[in-house]
Amino acid sequence: MRLVTFVKLKPLTMQIQINTDKNVENSDRLQTYFSTEIETALSRFNDKITRVEVHFGDENADKFGEKDKRCLIEARIANMKPIAVTNFSDSIEKAFHGALDKLKAVLKTTFEKQREY
Repeated sequence: MRLVTFVKLKPLTMQIQINTDKNVENSDRLQTYFSTEIETALSRFNDKITRVEVHFGDENADKFGEKDKRCLIEARIANMKPIAVTNFSDSIEKAFHGALDKLKAVLKTTFEKQREY
């Protein structure tokens, strides 16, 4: 007689880290807003993504320039290499949403290809 034990694994919990350079003000409001947006947008991939890192930067510092706000989002996926996307825009929010849209598209394509094999 063979004894089989089943262990219920906890689902992965996506960790989110928001980073800014010295030219972008970091606040609790910013952290909460962007974390909530990420959780909502990537909820369908929650069981696959272990960590999301967001990096905001202002390429021109104090000078004015078009599309000088940068948002880089890196998603760390269980048992895969990280995926990173970058978007530039006139504001941090626009750069973020552009990068988030790019990340969703890349993740969708990546997981669809995995399913095909």
